[in-house]
Amino acid sequence: MQSSTIAGILLGAAIGVAAGVGAYTFVYAKGASYLTNDPEACANCHVMQEYYSGWIQSTHRAVAVCNDCHAPAGFLPKYLVKASNGFWHSFAFTTGLFPEPIRIKPPNRSITEDKCRACHQEIVEAIEAVQQAKAELSCGRCHGSVGHPSG
Repeated sequence: MQSSTIAGILLGAAIGVAAGVGAYTFVYAKGASYLTNDPEACANCHVMQEYYSGWIQSTHRAVAVCNDCHAPAGFLPKYLVKASNGFWHSFAFTTGLFPEPIRIKPPNRSITEDKCRACHQEIVEAIEAVQQAKAELSCGRCHGSVGHPSG
């Protein structure tokens, strides 16, 4: 056999394995559910159950779902963030390489901060009008358990 034929077979096998593992994982992990706006999708992973249960009991349940606070506006930005988060969450939960309790990462904290400020714009503007150091203000600093307090 020629080396180009062997390389082609190996490439095909690698693509086949990746596609098979990806498809299995997508089905096993209920991947299609993450394309929806259903908060139950966030509780597919057992480490998120506490946060989902906290959201169920919170007042935010009546006005917001997970994507409203944790995904940017717009179709493309929303699904790019969901895809990135889905990959890294799957990686972390599969390998066990995540802190407990889980912690929001800076890019997602920024999205959530922007969403808080958008929904509560009037109160944010009133607070910032009397504050000198606006850059230091963070909704999560004082309201870290709002939305889905720990159970």
